[in-house]
Amino acid sequence: MAASYISVPRDLTKVKSKVMFNLTKRQLVCFSVAALLGVPSFFLIKQIAPTSTAAIGMMIIMMPFFFLAMYEKNGQHLEVILGHLIEATFIRPKERPYKTNNHYAALERYAQANDEIINIIMYNLATEPERNRHRKEEPDFDQYFQEKREKRLKNSR
Repeated sequence: MAASYISVPRDLTKVKSKVMFNLTKRQLVCFSVAALLGVPSFFLIKQIAPTSTAAIGMMIIMMPFFFLAMYEKNGQHLEVILGHLIEATFIRPKERPYKTNNHYAALERYAQANDEIINIIMYNLATEPERNRHRKEEPDFDQYFQEKREKRLKNSR
């Protein structure tokens, strides 16, 4: 007696459930759409051209649907692969510069922004009329900014 062996694939994720005629749902839908578009186009083309030209036209119309139904690479179907290709070619920028996160530059930006905020607040306080009624002379901004620079240089050392 001869023993019959059944091959079982090692990766069960590649096993697809078959619905009818040993085809998956995806294949059935794509083949049906191809037939619905291809067969009428054959008869329409046949009225104005020879039969061989009509057959070639029908194949050209049906071929994209066959590719959509059958082509799969690395678990991705054709429309996913085409989407990635279009995105990489047309949508995303061609040059992707390498950007680092420079912590020292971030601290410098923070210190500069903080100084600007303090300067704005001090300017507003110095120029408010109701607070400065008792003051006769104008505020000395140059002296204030010079003191700020000296403090900053003293703190950075």
